[in-house]
Amino acid sequence: MNLLKTKSLQSITLICLLGLALFSCERKPENPADMIVHGGNIYTATTERQAEAVAVRDGKIVFVGAEAEAMSMKGDSTKVLDLKGKTMTPGFIESHAHIMGIGYNRLNVDLLKVKSYEELIQKVEEVAANTPKGQWILGRGWHQDKWEEQTETRFKGFPTHHDLSARVPDHPVWLAHASGHMGLANEAAMNVAGINRGSSQPAGGEIFMGLDGNPTGIFNETAQRSIVSTVPENTPARDAKALELAVTELLENGITSMHNAGAVKREIDLFKQFGESGKLNVRVYTMLNGLDSVLLNQYYQSGPEVGLYDNRLTVRSIKLYADGALGSRGAWLLEEYTDAKGKFGHNVMPMEDVQKVTLDGYANGFQVCVHAIGDRANREVLDIFESTFAGQKTDHRFRIEHAQHIHPEDIPRFAELDVIASMQAIHMSSDRPWAIYRLGKMRIEQGAYMWRKLIESGAKVINGTDAPVEPVSAIASFYSSVTRKTLKGTPEDGYEPDQKMTRDQALRAYTLDGAYGSFEEDVKGSIEVGKLADFTVFDQDLMTVPDNEILNTQVDYTIVGGEIMYQR
Repeated sequence: MNLLKTKSLQSITLICLLGLALFSCERKPENPADMIVHGGNIYTATTERQAEAVAVRDGKIVFVGAEAEAMSMKGDSTKVLDLKGKTMTPGFIESHAHIMGIGYNRLNVDLLKVKSYEELIQKVEEVAANTPKGQWILGRGWHQDKWEEQTETRFKGFPTHHDLSARVPDHPVWLAHASGHMGLANEAAMNVAGINRGSSQPAGGEIFMGLDGNPTGIFNETAQRSIVSTVPENTPARDAKALELAVTELLENGITSMHNAGAVKREIDLFKQFGESGKLNVRVYTMLNGLDSVLLNQYYQSGPEVGLYDNRLTVRSIKLYADGALGSRGAWLLEEYTDAKGKFGHNVMPMEDVQKVTLDGYANGFQVCVHAIGDRANREVLDIFESTFAGQKTDHRFRIEHAQHIHPEDIPRFAELDVIASMQAIHMSSDRPWAIYRLGKMRIEQGAYMWRKLIESGAKVINGTDAPVEPVSAIASFYSSVTRKTLKGTPEDGYEPDQKMTRDQALRAYTLDGAYGSFEEDVKGSIEVGKLADFTVFDQDLMTVPDNEILNTQVDYTIVGGEIMYQR
């Protein structure tokens, strides 16, 4: 009897152990996920549109679908991120910004939010009080058309240096316009640069001379070089600090990838140093500075560099300039400015040079991206692209950066030539209230910020902020895309409301289409199996909240390669 009991107990024990083993096998998958995300609104930017959960392993997405199935991939070390009703999208891609400019805007005098010339001077005075005499003071971000107080002396609509020079006499001061296409120098800076009433005017720019024949302190387009060339170069340590600050700011704003609109060799070397040391925590797709022929020839010899440092750095495109900015009346127009008779803007890089670099870049496998804001600049660039392709169908993905003001006849040409319109919706929000005075009602309504017309014609439109021209806020640019309002919420129906993007179009412009703009749609830009695990998590649903609540949205997490790089 005891023997029977013993055998019975042994059988029960064996059954329990087998059951426990089977249970353990179910609970512990052979190849568990590193991260599982669930419990919120997950927008995939695919035809499926939404999913319940996502699983990640080795920095890539390994599952998208039902929550129960995703949770079956949970192991002992799997990080489970419960969204708790929040919203996750593919990582937002900033398709046009200046990464070093973002960082230097934090290091220098930030003038993006000044509301008057008086406030600008006060900020410079504060810095001067703690800066040794004779040392340069640099800043950026002012925009005279956005100032709420307009009491200072002006010439051609722009402030003059006199008040700034009187109150900050002992430091050379250079304050770049928000657009980066003009700047204001004080008298001390002009003395260092040797600028006076006898200075000659450069091609593609203008030193504004007052009625008395003396310089007013405003340097437009290429004229800026006469001042900038005298500013001491930044040190490597200061460059590194600027890049570190820029990466932090991008992550804080939910940006996982950014297209850097132009870099010189020193900057590219710095990106590589950050990549090698594991500090390049956003993915950078950088354009080469098209004015640097030595740099271009080096890359023509070696070829594009793609996916360095675990897909953190790619160098395969070239940045060129056809014209200037609308705010400085540097945008190159087919017809004269409505508010400046006889003025058509500036062609800042000779078009024969643009054509040569375009042909050379095309022949050597590089994407060409040309800054063009005015309708003439856009037409000239489209003409060069068309002659370059000569009817050949290649996957060139050439881009026009900004494409703000296009003649109606040229809008269909983007799709016909497979040219990407790299636009910044936030520019419409900031510029539209005063842009109508530059262009007039007809040009604004027929060809300014034509997002829907371009999309409906079959062109790809990608989005960004042009930071530090604007704050690097994807939320603000998304809001502008779907409302066509200023950030103050005006006008009630938006400017030219028929050109609003839908929420889905706006999401694609910041994700999948942004990835297309850098030849990376197969590796990122949507939440699909096999792609990089780059995600942005928002505290509310950007796709459904009322328009007037979009700007209240906060970034809660920025995830790059399955790692949380920022948490609010």
